[in-house]
Formats: sequence, structure tokens, C-alpha cells
Amino acid sequence: MTQVYKALTIAGSDSGGGAGIQADLKTFQELDVYGMSALTAVTAQNTLGVQGVYPLSAEALAAQLDSVGADLPPDAVKTGMLFSGELVRITAGKVREYGWEKLVVDPVMVAKGGSPLLQQEAVQALIRELLPLCLAVTPNLPEAEILTGMTISGNADRETAARLIHSMGPQFVVLKGGHAGDSADGTVSDLLYDGEHFTLLQSPRIATRHTHGTGCTFSAAVTAELAKGRTVQEAVRTAKAFIQAAIEDSLELGAGAGPTNHSAYRKRGGSGGGQA
Repeated sequence: MTQVYKALTIAGSDSGGGAGIQADLKTFQELDVYGMSALTAVTAQNTLGVQGVYPLSAEALAAQLDSVGADLPPDAVKTGMLFSGELVRITAGKVREYGWEKLVVDPVMVAKGGSPLLQQEAVQALIRELLPLCLAVTPNLPEAEILTGMTISGNADRETAARLIHSMGPQFVVLKGGHAGDSADGTVSDLLYDGEHFTLLQSPRIATRHTHGTGCTFSAAVTAELAKGRTVQEAVRTAKAFIQAAIEDSLELGAGAGPTNHSAYRKRGGSGGGQA
């Protein structure tokens, strides 16, 4: 019998389907991993923005995590939108309780349109409680600036930020470059740091507004590959290929920042490059 690998996403729901648990579950499925979810909040949103955020109770989140942990132990876990310090602490507690070692933290803080998705007091809880438990953290540049309290404007700043974030506890830091200004050669550069070595991962920048959910999708792809036993380096490279294909083969949905195409990587036969 073929082994079934399982991944769990702990995140918010996106009614528009482009980000959050919807993006995560689509990504897991496309990468041949069985997906499970624990909801932290329900959002009302579309390509034009976030119209409402409705967090779940700590009891509801804990019950979901216990249900999965007791019967369907995941091979890898990712977190997305956690919203509050209380939900961060519940998540961290359950990660410790069930011994989930392959944890990917996507420190979701602000929606594409600027709506806050993580309360200010939750940032410190994330740093204190969750980052020390994770295998890899995948901040974009604005999130890295919030985590470190520094302004990131060049390659030297990126390396400094990666070192600072690594010192908070993660084994690997993936500093995504999609929010940087256009480079002279038209590429997007992501930085992978393992505590000793930096690896620069580059891909062509795609001129499109349809990038909603790229961070969620990228971190979900990393999680799916880790669930299958890949190394962090292998998982990150596949995730870059996955998200590059998803951006390039745009669905052109909605009047605003539309979702990426989660089936593009599979339809290409599993080849691509990476912009997150």
C-alpha cells in the first residue's frame, strides 16, 4: 500500500479562496499530500480586500488540534494567520504536546490590501512561543522588518535580518524577496539561511497584480514537501517552482489582486522557477 503523507495547516479561512487554508489545502493536494486544517479565524474577503475578520475561540482551536493530533498525526505542520496572542499560545502548546517537529511558520501579519491579520500583542507571542519551535520560518520583507524592528533595504540588511530571526529559534529562515523593488536584472531573490550558510534563490519577476495568497501557497508547498521527507533546501526549491508556475499561469480572476493558479505546477509536469 502506498504511504499517505499528511500535512496540517493552522490558519484562517479566505472566503475568496486565494489564501489561507483554502490555498494551503489546494497546494497540499497538488503536491500529493493529504491536507488537514485547524481554523483560527473566518475572514470575509475577495480580490478587492478584507471586509471582515471573525476569530474563533481558543477552545475551538484547541479542540481542532486535539482532534487531528489524536487520530491523524501530521507529518508536517504549517501556521498562517494566527490573529491573537492567545491563539499563538494555544498553537505553540499543542505543537509541544504532540511533538510536531516539522513546523513551518508563515508569520502572516498584513493582508495584501493592508488589513492587519495579526494583533500587535501577538507579534511578541509569536517570537517568544512559536519561533523557537519551528523548523523553518518564511517571512516576506515587511514581516521581517516587524520581527526584527529594522529597515531592510539591501542585501546586507537581508543577511542581518535573517541572522536576527534565526537567533529567535528557527532552524531555517527563508526571507522572501517578492516585496522588494524591481532589481536591475528583473529577478526576485529569496534568501535561505541555515545558521551558517546563505543560499540565494532567484527567479524572474512577473508583472501582474494577481499575487493574492503567494506567501500562504509558498509555505504550504514547503510544508507538503517536508511531509514527504524532503530536506528544507529541497522543499524550498520545489516551493519556488510551484509558486512561480502559479503566478505565471494566471487565472485572471477578480477586479483586484487575484489568486494564483494552484494547478499550474502539476499541469506543467512539475517544473517552474519561484516568486513569493
